Parts: sequence; structure tokens; C-alpha cells
Amino acid sequence: MKKKTILEKTNLHPRNQHRLRYDFELLTQSFPDLKDFIFTNQHGIETIDFSNPDAVKALNKSLLVTYYDIKNWDIPTYYLCPPIPGRADYIHHIADLLALTNNNIIPKTENVVGLDIGIGANCIYPILGNSIYNWSFVGNDIDIKAIENCSKIIEENPRLIDAISLQQQLNSRFIFKDIILTEDKFAFTICNPPFHSSIEEATKNAVRKINNLENTRVSKPVLNFGGQNSELWCEGGELGFITQMIFESAKYPKQVLWFTTLVSKKSHLSSIYKTLNKVNVVEIKTIEMAHGQKTSRIVAWTFLTESQQKNWTF
Repeated sequence: MKKKTILEKTNLHPRNQHRLRYDFELLTQSFPDLKDFIFTNQHGIETIDFSNPDAVKALNKSLLVTYYDIKNWDIPTYYLCPPIPGRADYIHHIADLLALTNNNIIPKTENVVGLDIGIGANCIYPILGNSIYNWSFVGNDIDIKAIENCSKIIEENPRLIDAISLQQQLNSRFIFKDIILTEDKFAFTICNPPFHSSIEEATKNAVRKINNLENTRVSKPVLNFGGQNSELWCEGGELGFITQMIFESAKYPKQVLWFTTLVSKKSHLSSIYKTLNKVNVVEIKTIEMAHGQKTSRIVAWTFLTESQQKNWTF
């Protein structure tokens, strides 16, 4: 009998727990409802329909309970359901960044505080960062319903109560203003900015995404596949959002060790670097990431000198 080959996703971070194919037997033991969405494809491999938001949500629930000790997690209809392996990669790369000036040791303590810009309704980055590395988080969003859902997730998972706090950004023109307060010190900021510059562009992308997954042609996306407007688009799109973030970051040069953001479009990098140089950052790092067919990267910057970075205490 031919031995089944288990393919490793070598493009994921070495510490990522999801480098191997999903173990559906293990996942369904933790979350039996996932069974309803599992089928065997034409290659004889167990999988789910990744264009079905209910299937993706069930997969996320099973991953969170199996690997991250999160017993109760849900998101409202129409909100983004994040791919956990990719979100975990961002957290692992942040850990590597913090280790650089900490004798190559990843700080695993609640004294490491991260700021999640645009936490969404899913609370995923703080959940992963706390579960994997015991970090604490402040999460903010302009959407009160998203904040309320994160609050519910935290309340239903008591281990998160002291680890994650939430703030609503009441002025959508700003990113850090009224969020980073005078007494605050953050080891890092983390952000998955809106990709698109309009609802039309976001809708086109959702249609294309579903067509690629299903290998079919649809003209309208499944309503709760794509996410809320504030999660998907903003005026100026990704580049506009990140440019604003960079200019605002210059007002808090000593309060954050590393500012970071995801950048989905490689063509935006040259403009981002120019803006970073305008505000006189001391150091810029670009970390490549690839998940399946999608390639993205983290851009990180700091206003602290090498000696100031090494003197940062966790």
C-alpha cells in the first residue's frame, strides 16, 4: 500500500503550527460541527469548501479550540473571517523582530504590549499573540459592532480578560491619535490595512476570489464572504491608509519599538519607503510572507537608535 504523502507548507514560518495539511480527524474531535463541511475532493484529499463562509468559520473555530485554547469564538454575519495560518505567521515574524534586540530571545511575557490597529470583529491577532507568546494587547477599531463582538469573545474566554483591552477610534481620519496616550509604551503595532479604495473595487475582488476558489463564474459575491466596508476599503486604499499611518507614527517616536503593517501590493513599497524617509525613521525592515498563491509582506519601522532598541525593556 502506497504511503500517503503529507505536504508541508514550507512558505509558512518555521514555528507555525499549520505547516502540515489540516488534520481533520483531530479538528473534528475538538469541534464536531466541522464534520458537516468536510468532503473528499477529486484527488482523494479531505478538505472544505473555502468559498463557503460557514465552512471557513467552522474551520477557524476548530483551529482556535485545538491549538489556541479558545473555547468560544464567533463573528457576526458580513464580517471578515480571517485565515488563521497567515495571521499566525505575522505574529511569529513580530516575535523574531522583538528577539533581535533581546539577545535573540523571544520575550514571552505579558509585559510585551502590542497595539492592533483595526482589530475587526474577530480579535484574531491578540488571540494568537496571547496564546503563543503570552503577550498583552490593545485593540482598536472605528466600528462599534466589531468592538462589541471582540468584547464578547474576551468575556467568553476568561484567560483573555486581563490580556486584551479595547478602544474605539471615534475619528476615522486618524489612526493613532487618541489611541496612543502619553503614558503608553507599545513593543509593536500590528495592522492589516483595508486593501481597496472603493466598495466597487472591493466587490470585484470578492467576485474574483470566489471564482478562483470554485472555478466557476459568479457576478455577485456571497454577502458574508468579503467583510464590512471598513475592513475592505477606505479612501486612498491601502497606500493612503499606510501613508497616513507613517505620518502619524512620527508623533510617537519613543513610545513604540516597532511600527508594522502588512502590505499586499508590492507596487506600493517604493512610495512607502519614500514616506518613511520623509519622517526620518532610523531603521526599516521588509519581511516577505507567502500563503498559498498569495504573496504579501510586513513593513516595519522604528525611530529608535540601535542602543535605544537594546535598552527597551519588556
